[in-house]
Amino acid sequence: MLSYSTVVMVELNRYYRSPQTLCCSTQQPNHSNNNHILSNTNPPPPLITMPTGELRHSSPPITANNSSSTAAAYDDDAWVWAQIKAEARRDAESEPALASYLYSTILSHSSLERSISFHLGNKLCSSTLLSTLLYDLFLNAFTSDPSLRSAAIADLRAARERDPACISFSHCLLNYKGFLACQAQRVAHRLWQQSRQPLALALHSRIADVFAVDIHPAARIGKGVLFDHATGVVVGETAVIGNNVSILHHVTLGGTGKVGGDRHPKIEDGVLIGAGATILGNVKIGEGAKIGAGSVVLIDVPPRTTAVGNPARLVGGKEKPSKHEDVPGESMDHTSFMSEWSDYII
Repeated sequence: MLSYSTVVMVELNRYYRSPQTLCCSTQQPNHSNNNHILSNTNPPPPLITMPTGELRHSSPPITANNSSSTAAAYDDDAWVWAQIKAEARRDAESEPALASYLYSTILSHSSLERSISFHLGNKLCSSTLLSTLLYDLFLNAFTSDPSLRSAAIADLRAARERDPACISFSHCLLNYKGFLACQAQRVAHRLWQQSRQPLALALHSRIADVFAVDIHPAARIGKGVLFDHATGVVVGETAVIGNNVSILHHVTLGGTGKVGGDRHPKIEDGVLIGAGATILGNVKIGEGAKIGAGSVVLIDVPPRTTAVGNPARLVGGKEKPSKHEDVPGESMDHTSFMSEWSDYII
């Protein structure tokens, strides 16, 4: 039987000998230090050897009992994965210095969950927490819980659609630490629910160290969530984040002191939270609400309203607050309330 490293080398050689790769490589600029990367005679090995777990896990099949909506969702997921691989091939051909990296992280994998598991395992590993262990941990979670995959797809779409700086799905998958931290936290949350708290907390610590994003493993996060930039985000143990929520950097969803129990904010669907906002206590941010950058929120915010300032106040007043029709978590509209709220003029 061939060793796994031999299998990797065979697949790598096959990719770089493919007609498409060879044809495209002849049209690229002459990078004198990188020509060997696209050579069909001496292909390079991946940056790191893939763990043996790649051979042991398989994606859950679609059964005859699945609904048509499930099948449609699977087709959509497959399209996103195909797009990611196409983008990675394009980038490998246009920038040979990245070819080996892109092969190791995306092109060598047969599914999105394998790619994410491999990438997270290598991002979060340490000298004592091995990448192979993390790879198996993530892949087992993704393959046994299809909702993790669908949530990842929704998050990828959220970043691509809402963030003008996101140039491709593969860019988000590889480089957006908010996206990566969110996927890793969902696995930590699954471990927490399985009463594997020590491992969940160890993973939580690595996520905070590597990505500068501190989300407690007990916190619940919906789908289609965008952590834009993500640096300095803190989410407490009993916090809940709904679907299609967008949260910018340095946002805190925290408690108010030493009291235990249910003590953190509940963010409903479609909410937008601006950079540097702080929301404290077991308060509810209603569906489609908007929290302005730098605001400090200590009480409930009604649906479809905007809260700004320190302490936060509702635009339009407490009795008859102004309401908007759009979903700010998706529209990313941060400033349309300004004319109603402030007479600040430059």
